[in-house]
Amino acid sequence: MNLVWCAALKETRKLTPPACNIDRKRASQCRTICGMKPDASNGIRTVDSVRLAVTCIFSKVWRIGGMESQSILRSYKFRIYPNAAQRHQLAVDMGCARFVWNRALAFRSESYKLRGERHNQVSLSKLVTQWKQVEEMVWLREANSTVLTQALIDQDKAFANFFAKRAKYPRFKKRHDGQSVRYQLDQRQIARNFIAGKLLRLPKIGTLKVRWSRVPSGIPKMATVAKDACGRFFVSFTCEETVEAWPATHQVIGVDVGIKDIAVTSDGDKSGNPKHLAAKLRRLKRYQRRVSRKELARKKAGRKTSNRHRRARIQLAKVHARVAHARNDFLQKLTTDLVRRADVICFEDLHVRGMLRNRKIARVLGDAAVSRLITLTQYKAHWYGRQILYAGRWDPTSKRCSDCGYIHSEMPLSIRAWTCPECGVSHDRDINAARNIVFYATGGKPGGWAPAAPHARGGVNPPEAATSPKDSCETRTEASHATSRMDRVEA
Repeated sequence: MNLVWCAALKETRKLTPPACNIDRKRASQCRTICGMKPDASNGIRTVDSVRLAVTCIFSKVWRIGGMESQSILRSYKFRIYPNAAQRHQLAVDMGCARFVWNRALAFRSESYKLRGERHNQVSLSKLVTQWKQVEEMVWLREANSTVLTQALIDQDKAFANFFAKRAKYPRFKKRHDGQSVRYQLDQRQIARNFIAGKLLRLPKIGTLKVRWSRVPSGIPKMATVAKDACGRFFVSFTCEETVEAWPATHQVIGVDVGIKDIAVTSDGDKSGNPKHLAAKLRRLKRYQRRVSRKELARKKAGRKTSNRHRRARIQLAKVHARVAHARNDFLQKLTTDLVRRADVICFEDLHVRGMLRNRKIARVLGDAAVSRLITLTQYKAHWYGRQILYAGRWDPTSKRCSDCGYIHSEMPLSIRAWTCPECGVSHDRDINAARNIVFYATGGKPGGWAPAAPHARGGVNPPEAATSPKDSCETRTEASHATSRMDRVEA
């Protein structure tokens, strides 16, 4: 493939170059073969041609597919069954961590509002040490010290996300919500505290009974113990591991995500939609009414809580947990199959958050978990040597005939199948959209050199296609940008 890639460069080396990201080793090879001089910004001259851009895409993908292995961070989550003494100590640690979080948050907010002072984890750690000396808060000594430190570190991250406009202002934690604490594992004695698939020992907790559904191949440095709304305990940690890239398939598929079928691929495969939430919706409504009635009775009686109210909340939380587990299991299997089948996976850059504002489809769209589907595909593609490409948000993927390029003026959602008036080919709406996603994401049909059809973007002044917010994945390729420029010139 290197020879094909360099031959394309040599054949089109006299054209005007756009920007194209090429590593130094490949740039050196091309300069040697093609006799091209390096450019100050790109390291090599490139060409303004869809032909070259598509070649670059597939050359890069096949190079990635042929790599042997890479180091990754893999997260594990296991169910644990603590005994009575361990549950008591976990309650102490979670309560102390929650107290430190809330008190530190209040101190931070008040200090900035009154005196303009800024605090971080270092200054607050000194404050926590002073709190432990006070007689009223001497019970903080019962908790593991690393748990309190990790709570302050998490608060620093929460404020960093707030200032970066990735999240809202940090909130106070409640005792009835899901609780979690993080323990630091001493790497000097890691052999005594952790044996993959056999042993996990935490400070002040002791040896935990873990349901080892998988055997980790790495060594964790931290372990997070969480208690969900159902009262179940889980432990999660991250290990650095080496994964082998899957064999290259030299296939490209487009994926059209939706509601009727969560994922429809360009080769005609439809995943269907299990509708996990709709299957449990009647039971959820019944349990939610029980919780509401007991909540109202509790308020009228002036009680903080009751055993019946607590049992009703747990019963409701268990149904929500079943829905979430079924959805996650379906998405994990679906995304693994997508990554296994193709070297290049193309999606449409949808504005899911805006789509969720439509109250008519918000519930079913949230149940489909479209964003979760794309996120899972992204990290699995990174692990196993695949590549993700995106078609523009405004590309007419549903209105365009994938055979001849004819574009309908309108295509309402009620039309699920249609026949092209130009070439007479019958199309399934979703399969045709998936094929067009491949067309727009790669800048032309894979395996060929034909650029996108004139006026394929559907307007005289088409809007700029929005790029994906995921920085770690490929967005609009140089082929798509070259095609867009050609369309605007011809228009």
